[in-house]
Order: sequence, then structure tokens, then C-alpha cells
Amino acid sequence: MSVLLNMAMFPTDQTESKSEYVAEVIKVIRDSGFSYQLTSMATIIETEKISEALNIVQKCYEKLEELGCNRVYSTLTFDIRKGKENRLKTKIESVEKKIGEVSK
Repeated sequence: MSVLLNMAMFPTDQTESKSEYVAEVIKVIRDSGFSYQLTSMATIIETEKISEALNIVQKCYEKLEELGCNRVYSTLTFDIRKGKENRLKTKIESVEKKIGEVSK
């Protein structure tokens, strides 16, 4: 199974710039060992089980809480598909086969 999680998470009670906090969230995601792709608006993570994806969300929130954040905004979108894997890469390849190279 492939679970794609598109996630954005940041504090709303801290500074105007959020990159310091987003960087800490990305460290948690990177250290999870799962494949991920950072974009300018969110991060896409691929796991094999929904429980793994939800565990990453929990750890990211706990990191922000540890940093003194009292209010956290987050968006989560899931695409769950049985019988597939490595969709973080293959979904892009599928589009590129149809129209050529795309910006990554």
C-alpha cells in the first residue's frame, strides 16, 4: 500500500516568518526515514501504512510544542492506494511520459 500525505504545519503564534519552525518540522520528517518532497507550500510524504503517516504528524506537532508553540495550523491531505508503492516518484513520471519534463 502507498499512503501519500500532503502536509503543511506551522505555528500561528510566533514570528511572521515561519521557516525556522518549518525547518524543525522537516527535520522530523527527514529523520523518519520515509521518502518526502518539500515544496514551497507543503511537504509530501510517502509511507506504507496510514498509522506511519499519522505518527509523523504527531511527532511534528510535538516538535512545535517543544519549541513553545501554543497554536499550530496544519493541513493534511491523503491519497491512499493499495497495491502500489513509490508513487512519490512514479506519479510524476506518469505525467512526464505524456507531456515531457516538468518542474520539480
